[in-house]
Amino acid sequence: MVTNDASVTSPVMPLAGILELARSQRLSFNDLFQFAETRSAAGLKLEAAEAYKVWIAFNDGHPYLHLVYFNYSVTLRQLGDIAGSIQALRACLKLDPQFGPAHINLGRALEDSGVAAQAIVQWRSFVEMTAESTPDKLAHRLMALQHIGRVMENAGLLDDAEAALWQAIELRPDKSEAGQHWSALRQRQCKWPVLASSDHVSTRQLLDSMSPLTLACYSDDPLFQLARAYQYNKSFVGRPDISGFPRKMPRKKSGTAQRLRIGYVSSDLRDHAVGFALREVLELHDKQSVEIYAYYCGEPVEQDATQTRMKAVVDCWRDIATLSDQDAAWQIADDDIDILIDVNGYTKHARTKIFAYRPAPVIVNFCGYPGTMGSPFHHYIIADEHVIPPENEIFYSEKVRRIPCTQPIDRKRAIAEKPTRPETGLPEGTFVFACFNGMQKITRETFAQWMEILASTSDSVLWLLSGSDDVDARLRQIAAKAGVAPERLIFAPKAPNAKHLARIGLADLFLDTFPYGAHSTAADALTMGLPVLTIPGKSFAARFCHSIVAAAGATQLICSDPQDYIEKAIGFAKDPTSLKRIRASMQEQRNTSVLRDIPALVQRLETLFWQMQREAEQGNTPQPDLRNLDVYYEIGVGLVQDNIAFCDDSTYRREYGKRLAEWHDYSPLQRDGRLWPNGTVI
Repeated sequence: MVTNDASVTSPVMPLAGILELARSQRLSFNDLFQFAETRSAAGLKLEAAEAYKVWIAFNDGHPYLHLVYFNYSVTLRQLGDIAGSIQALRACLKLDPQFGPAHINLGRALEDSGVAAQAIVQWRSFVEMTAESTPDKLAHRLMALQHIGRVMENAGLLDDAEAALWQAIELRPDKSEAGQHWSALRQRQCKWPVLASSDHVSTRQLLDSMSPLTLACYSDDPLFQLARAYQYNKSFVGRPDISGFPRKMPRKKSGTAQRLRIGYVSSDLRDHAVGFALREVLELHDKQSVEIYAYYCGEPVEQDATQTRMKAVVDCWRDIATLSDQDAAWQIADDDIDILIDVNGYTKHARTKIFAYRPAPVIVNFCGYPGTMGSPFHHYIIADEHVIPPENEIFYSEKVRRIPCTQPIDRKRAIAEKPTRPETGLPEGTFVFACFNGMQKITRETFAQWMEILASTSDSVLWLLSGSDDVDARLRQIAAKAGVAPERLIFAPKAPNAKHLARIGLADLFLDTFPYGAHSTAADALTMGLPVLTIPGKSFAARFCHSIVAAAGATQLICSDPQDYIEKAIGFAKDPTSLKRIRASMQEQRNTSVLRDIPALVQRLETLFWQMQREAEQGNTPQPDLRNLDVYYEIGVGLVQDNIAFCDDSTYRREYGKRLAEWHDYSPLQRDGRLWPNGTVI
């Protein structure tokens, strides 16, 4: 066989010559790969595939034939020939049954073909054959287990998904991907304690792998959440090469007749809680003042009412889901966006790396994510005085700007006809406590408070959104152990949004969760006249519901601590008349409340955008404060392992201050303006 033939490796050699060399077995696999890669890079993937096909046909028995089959499968997949890719991968595995990349890709191809069960079988076979693994095989075993967990989770097989992910965690506890999904799965299933360590995996390692969003459901520690967001950004986004991406400079627009160009980036501009929140906001923007661009990075949807409304009012709609992060950033830069809004944060389908290229002079964290980004490229966060009071600004890397209420609503949402209690499975003549938050927000401590409330109000039930049959059964078992009849827990099935809104008002009192409270769910409840009882904490997610309740004019529903929460819930159940007075007051001020004054919210939002623009033009755009966050992380991870459910603010700050002083005594800290100004404890 001829190798290193200069004429063969030339990128300009015609396909016919390559095929002739392949037929005569004079084309080495190195030269084949070089030719194919060159052609693929030039957009000539069909030529690359043809070269692989002919080489395979005439080089049977070659020791590296399985590698050629594998590359051939990749090229076929890029060409959209998934069936051909599957055939090539199976041929590869016949030649080398333990070739890990082929097992992984074959499972992915089967999954994408709609046969997820076959994909799991494929990955499972590789997991079993690599029980005794080399480092390379360990890496592929880890990947296979993660894929099994992901697909099983998507299929609703949560226990099986959790088991597969735990195998991956024990294999490599230092890798965060499996642990990130595992802890979220535990929360969704109400498995307590959420973090269950083993001889091979520590609680610290499980915390290190927790996503910022999952952490918000686990702990009300805003300093640790900031530090975790900072760490997560470093690992999730890293440091992309932006040397060839020029920094966007602000254009002079203040005092001119030019409109400010605003870009909203989100995967949730559709029938989704975030989409519902932004629909009327986009409709009310003053087109004489601002020009709106929407960048959709979510999954394709058809006949989506939210997207239809949004597309009708924005100046430009761009679908960037299929673009790379860098290409999406170039598109935004080419559009000359002045203020770019990150509506995803660290949520599903987030495209955070787009913002790392700084495709706009000003980047803002708003509406879609309940917390700080801890990034070097988010300049502002928009909230309100209840979610982020001035003394809590130290918990955010971004500069805080405020609107009347952090939760926009859509006053035009469709609401179905209100059903009766029997039609929804609720008993007549009984006090109905309710919580329509996702199961992941229910903690052991919150559920224990609910059981205490039910135990003290015998003629009451608790109405929850159904998780799954297994999760519902688990909560009923826990209730029984707490001395509460399990049938007093009633689970509502999922329903279309209009029907869900209609049934909410059948309950008597909404019991919020802690530390991650109700957000759009609270706005829905209050919109339908259902009072919401909540405990504000310290973090964004723990104060959001407090903000919404205050905006609805029902401050008497805001509790000082868990004991106050329990006592008020019991008191309302025993004196329903007092609750009726609150309902009547809410109804009286419904249309004049801050919660429903969306025109004022949008007007304030635009005022903030212009303020940010002026600051940018003057060179005063704030830079994120990331000082000492590695230290705050190390201190916080120790405190969070104690998982204290509720802690008053002064005790919280004092504990951090004490540990910062101990750290400073060993290794001096620079001033950070949080809890370590001038090297003294406050």
